[in-house]
Amino acid sequence: MTRHPVRRTARLFRLTLEAWIGLVLFDVTRSSGFAPVCAWPKVRRTADARNAATCEEIVWSVEEACVWYVKRAACLQRSAVTMWLLRRHGVAAALVIGCRPLPFESHAWVEVDGRVVNDLPQYQRTFTVLARL
Repeated sequence: MTRHPVRRTARLFRLTLEAWIGLVLFDVTRSSGFAPVCAWPKVRRTADARNAATCEEIVWSVEEACVWYVKRAACLQRSAVTMWLLRRHGVAAALVIGCRPLPFESHAWVEVDGRVVNDLPQYQRTFTVLARL
């Protein structure tokens, strides 16, 4: 079944707007510490089958929102918003925070069914997982 292009365009616009608002909410709640940032993405809603967004559409929308955001979004911000949107649209997503000791580097990404959806899959092999939310 082919999706209607006008509906798809409207859905992508709406998703990008939701993602942009999520980026703002992340910046606002981050000033209260890390706990509120970890708590707000746990919202889950069942998706309407007619307007259901795919995982790829949501990841694309977050990347697009980052282009139009007022500042550069770091990996944690981008991943938290991606997880939040995926969960809002009925996808069981996990935010993963990892690090590598030498040279020290930390990174965050999103996994769905154990597969990295918003970044390179090699992060699962090269980074030690510190938290999975």
